[in-house]
Amino acid sequence: MSPNNFDAGEMPEFDIQIITSGGHRIPAHSTVLSSASLVLESILVRPQKKRSSEKTIRILGVPCDAVSVFVQFLSSFQCTEEQMKKHGIHLLALSHVYLVPQLKQRCTKGLADQLTIENAVDMLQLARLCDAPDLYLKCLKLISTNFKKTEKTEGWKFILDHDPKLELEILQFMDEADSRKKRTRRHRREQNLYLQLSEAMDCIEHICTEGCTSVGPCGEEPCTKKLPCSKFKTCQGVQLLIRHFATCKRRVNGGCLRCKRMWQLLRLHSSICDQPDECRVPLCRQFKEKVQRKGDDGVWKSLVEKVVSARALSSLSLPKRKREEEPKMNLQHHQVRSFLTTQCH
Repeated sequence: MSPNNFDAGEMPEFDIQIITSGGHRIPAHSTVLSSASLVLESILVRPQKKRSSEKTIRILGVPCDAVSVFVQFLSSFQCTEEQMKKHGIHLLALSHVYLVPQLKQRCTKGLADQLTIENAVDMLQLARLCDAPDLYLKCLKLISTNFKKTEKTEGWKFILDHDPKLELEILQFMDEADSRKKRTRRHRREQNLYLQLSEAMDCIEHICTEGCTSVGPCGEEPCTKKLPCSKFKTCQGVQLLIRHFATCKRRVNGGCLRCKRMWQLLRLHSSICDQPDECRVPLCRQFKEKVQRKGDDGVWKSLVEKVVSARALSSLSLPKRKREEEPKMNLQHHQVRSFLTTQCH
């Protein structure tokens, strides 16, 4: 039965004594203790070894004040910030030993708020002993982020001498965290490239359909009075490639890298375009027919899927103004050049 089920006038008399270190005694209700902790309930139902009318439970190895706060929590399920600040470490140990999940959750949060570089290693040891995974992870993250400073603490010096297993756990976490960061950075770079290629596809369609400042639709002269489009930084790079592609003499023999990039962009457009019969982008239908005859390799299919996916996610997750503020594509940038060279062959 929960203590909350008793009215103020119905609370029974204290019927048990909690004996703490130093012989201090704290009066308590056995009903309250049993309802709040399965471990204490198990202790209370055991027959006493010594015949005595007085019931007692010994909670030793913890300061008397901390035990007092623990017993108070079992009655009220409340703990002040000051009490947590003063007795949080001992309360976490008590909540773990006596299986009081509400207090354990409260301690985990309270001790996490008290984390510093100086106490992080000690808190980590406590979290591991008391099976508090949230606190354990917060400690690891703080240590990993501030490892140079952590190495100078007494806690770190202690585990170097006495706990090589915990030292290994910390170093492994740091190594895995570094690997995760590298994977995340690589993924972001790749996603940015896919977004840039998607924007280049929009620019190719725009140039070949409406024209822009220096290149008009196929068979038409550009409008000299035309204002730059909203994606002009990318569009200007595409226009420069198109003008070079139209006049380059080396592309016939495959000796021009800029022409190869333009060829790859046209091929990518054709792979994405779903209206080849009406499309005004040069070579769109020819690329489609070639794919129908010979098929595409796996690497190219993967590239097309990622560009399409990046375009869809961008259009769904970002407002129009934000999309226009996204980093623009520089078709001369070394990352774009190397990406096209490695992915598009």
